[in-house]
Amino acid sequence: MPDYVLLLLLFSLVVMYSTMGGQTGVTGTPQNPQPNPFGNTFYGAGSGLIRSGLEAYGERFLGSSSEFMQSNISRYFSNPQYYFQVNDQYVRNKLKVVLFPFLHRGHWTRITEPVGGRLSYKPPVYDINAPDLYIPLMAFGTYIILAGFSLGLMGRFSPEALSLQFTRGLVGWVLQVMLLKGLLYSLGSGEAPLFDIVAYGGYAYTGICIGVLARLCWSYSYYFVMPLMSLCMGVFLVKTMKRVLFSEMRTYEKRSSRQHYVLLFMALAQFPLFFWLGNLGL
Repeated sequence: MPDYVLLLLLFSLVVMYSTMGGQTGVTGTPQNPQPNPFGNTFYGAGSGLIRSGLEAYGERFLGSSSEFMQSNISRYFSNPQYYFQVNDQYVRNKLKVVLFPFLHRGHWTRITEPVGGRLSYKPPVYDINAPDLYIPLMAFGTYIILAGFSLGLMGRFSPEALSLQFTRGLVGWVLQVMLLKGLLYSLGSGEAPLFDIVAYGGYAYTGICIGVLARLCWSYSYYFVMPLMSLCMGVFLVKTMKRVLFSEMRTYEKRSSRQHYVLLFMALAQFPLFFWLGNLGL
């Protein structure tokens, strides 16, 4: 079996195992369960074994030193369950911020807390401005379901057509991530965690689902709702990317004009992306 396949399989195990360990945060505010020494021991041993395997195969695949691999794996894949620590209240409030950013009267900065002698960000369940992967994944799944339903109404449903729409949605998500990551790199700020950028890019599917639902209810409403959702997503991303730039860059004032143009391009890019992903069955 090729090394990159084993690398992907091990990474999938990390995400699945970490998500299973943090599922209690999805349905409500984290509680204080009874201590379970056996569970903690097995969890630590299992995650350590998977992490060691991931680092070993990563070193073979990239041909780099173990120190380099450990530092990069820790940066991007150390704590996937952080992005799934949500509850019902967070999901409702986050959807309001994403879909209607004009109505958000609070601040856009994230809340920090000291962890291990250094500052870290609070998980989404405690901070409305923290990125999560629960909403993007649920929105993407809803998008695929709506795509199948729309194809069925048009009499064009087939496993191949649904698979093509699934691939199309993934390509759109990747393009969004590349756009956001490229924006940060072009402005000299490429230190944002990859999972953060993936989460920010995935929020677009909430607005796309609203536009598709509007089209199913009344076809003409699509041409009003989809531009509105594109505009709201553009505003949300501009506010979010500005916060990332403010927190990570110290030369904001020197490059303010350039940043404004780049942020404007990012906001305008949401319109063709939304209409491309929203035109199901084409």
